[in-house]
Amino acid sequence: MGIALLTEEELRTALADLPDWTRTGDSIARTVAASSFPAGIDLVGRVATAAEEANHHPDIDIRWRKVTFTLSTHSAGGLTALDFALAKRIDQLAQQD
Repeated sequence: MGIALLTEEELRTALADLPDWTRTGDSIARTVAASSFPAGIDLVGRVATAAEEANHHPDIDIRWRKVTFTLSTHSAGGLTALDFALAKRIDQLAQQD
């Protein structure tokens, strides 16, 4: 059995703890403005390591200093606790810039 999708109420509660993230349909996203292009790439590397450890991988879009992370549990067809756990970890890593 796969991981359960979060209910609408659970999604609202989880998003309340992640003010930098926005929900669009079945995904959540955050854009981080790094201090420089190399700092943005370093952040992507740190997130990649955390994603491997969690076995849950974000979509990543890099535009100069702006790095956008998008999360969704594709195998479950929407948002799960995995997405919010990784979003919290990305928030922690983004503070290291």
